[in-house]
Amino acid sequence: MSDEGNGLQTNFVSVHSAGYYAEIYRRDALLGGHVIKLGPGNDTAAREALSIYPGGLQVGGGIHPGNAREWLEAGASHVIVTSWLFDSEGSFLAERLDALVAAIGAERIVIDLSCRAVAGGWVIAMNRWQTLTNLGLTAEVLERLSGSCAEFLVHAADVEGQCAGIDAELVVFLGQHAPRPVTYAGGAQTLAALGQVESLSGGRVDLTIGSALDLFGGAGVRYEDCVGWNRRSAGEGAG
Repeated sequence: MSDEGNGLQTNFVSVHSAGYYAEIYRRDALLGGHVIKLGPGNDTAAREALSIYPGGLQVGGGIHPGNAREWLEAGASHVIVTSWLFDSEGSFLAERLDALVAAIGAERIVIDLSCRAVAGGWVIAMNRWQTLTNLGLTAEVLERLSGSCAEFLVHAADVEGQCAGIDAELVVFLGQHAPRPVTYAGGAQTLAALGQVESLSGGRVDLTIGSALDLFGGAGVRYEDCVGWNRRSAGEGAG
């Protein structure tokens, strides 16, 4: 997802505003949806969504200590941060995370550890997944960062948007090693992916479905079925 758009394949462009989707999530009491500002010019749309469902959505994209509280006051339950935690070369800057925690508290922070597969594991990617950082996605890194956030968000960038199946190995790893709640995204193609992630992670990982969802132009998963699955799982005492 480069600034020039080279090689970009757009799966779906909605005729609706961000607020339209926020109202649907509010109606169905879905918590933790992600409002991601991919580049400049998206603040107004993000603010619209947050105002419609205050406390129900998380916001990410260009978050830093200077604006994080502003977004919380606009209605976000949490702010999501990735690229700001690294320098332009991809080196992790722990002092930046410390500054964000000092500004708003760890309980309002979601650390996005979206990653790409490499030999022997995964490496965290930043800058819209274009730049590999110097931080591997390891059990030790998850433990080290867990004191500075409320949740983790992990996109499997290699399968994201392709509706060709999840990275099962990554889901298993997160279920075994994530010391905080974690949401996985990438590759979900049918409703069965919800049960698959639940089983592989021992109920410790949540799933985000994007491109396959009919709400976003997909053909693999009906939004109403996902809401029903959530309600049934909650009734059975699942996370």
